[in-house]
Amino acid sequence: MQANLNNKKSVAVIGAGISGAACAFQLQSLGFEVQVYEKSRGASGRLSTRRTDTWSADHGAQYFTARDPLFMEEVNRWIELGLVAQWQPKLGVYKEGSWSESFSKDHRFVGIPEMTAPTKYLAKQLSVQYETTICAMEKSNHGWTLSSLEHGPLFKYFDVVVLAIPSPQVEALLKNVTGAITGNASELEESSSVASASKMKSCWTMMAHFPHQSSFAFDAAFINQEPIAWIARNSSKPQRTGLDYWTIHASPDWSDAHLELEKEAVSEKLLKCMEKLGFIATDAQVTLHRWRYASGGLEPMIECHYSANNGLGLCGDWLHGGRVEGAWLSGMKLAHQLNDHRSIVKEH
Repeated sequence: MQANLNNKKSVAVIGAGISGAACAFQLQSLGFEVQVYEKSRGASGRLSTRRTDTWSADHGAQYFTARDPLFMEEVNRWIELGLVAQWQPKLGVYKEGSWSESFSKDHRFVGIPEMTAPTKYLAKQLSVQYETTICAMEKSNHGWTLSSLEHGPLFKYFDVVVLAIPSPQVEALLKNVTGAITGNASELEESSSVASASKMKSCWTMMAHFPHQSSFAFDAAFINQEPIAWIARNSSKPQRTGLDYWTIHASPDWSDAHLELEKEAVSEKLLKCMEKLGFIATDAQVTLHRWRYASGGLEPMIECHYSANNGLGLCGDWLHGGRVEGAWLSGMKLAHQLNDHRSIVKEH
């Protein structure tokens, strides 16, 4: 078993979405020794893009806004680095069977050349082990040890574990905690209850090319009272290339109700709705993705959660309002909580 031989506090961050990446990057900047574990092949979370040889489409978060001064400062830095640009779509609203134009003044930002850009930038400066699904955690007097589905036990001790994953996955993982936690069992139960109190909703996402659709009145639109909640033409975003693909998000309620439906049936229903919205769906080229945990979260929000006695932290958009901005802020605030606690311990 590999022990931490230097004086740095060691932290395992599970999840390399924008919240986990922001938390890990800030902890590393503050002098912690950080190792990130991510179950996927790359860093993105819901800032995701589906790519093929002929097309790409952002199929997770479609854009983000910046209202908090700290996040606005970070977005401006990303812009200077060429990672982010403003997206100014002609925006529509569909309600009660009719279309209107939205004149929202929100500043919408997207990653360039795809939504993954900010997260990938942070991850490149971190130690990240991909395709590693953490499935169990054990606490001893030496610290935390982890096990993964792919590799079994990971032979390294950590002082702190940060879970930057959706709340249902947090709840499931905390059920597989073993070892020397009896004295702090109530705090572990509290962490688990924070996750279980979060109500997350799913989202069926369709990426579609409509070969007979030469134009449409809007680049993106909010759809009300239909199976579909959002549509966006990917090529309307800066620096996108390839075939003209639309990203179509089903509504949370419709997605929850049809979560286990076969993809062919989901495609049929969503294409029928697109026809109602004015699209020519004949010969449409369709790819589907099911997000089991896409939106929603804890109400009221608590920003992040840290159990100092157990060395266990939680961060993510579900703790901080459910947006990209909230995800980043949650990770940053947890990193500073860990650092503040380290400073208090040193003083004593």
